[in-house]
Amino acid sequence: MNSSVKASNVRFDHDNMWVELSDGRTLGVPLAWFPRLLHAPAAQREALRISSRGLHWDALDEDISIAGLLAGLGDLDRHRPVAA
Repeated sequence: MNSSVKASNVRFDHDNMWVELSDGRTLGVPLAWFPRLLHAPAAQREALRISSRGLHWDALDEDISIAGLLAGLGDLDRHRPVAA
């Protein structure tokens, strides 16, 4: 897996998160894979920070690595309660 691939943009629709990558690919990821994002208001979803390693939502306590997305991994901590 190429570790130099980074997110360049993120957008959402009703069911998916779309991550545009620096190599030109766009990943469509079901929000159901990330319950904190699925249940968050749109304004909180949009309040993310893109870093060299991934996507970060301070208010939602959510961090998603680009390497994990490329490997097809969702939320590995599904047993942690989701704030309503």
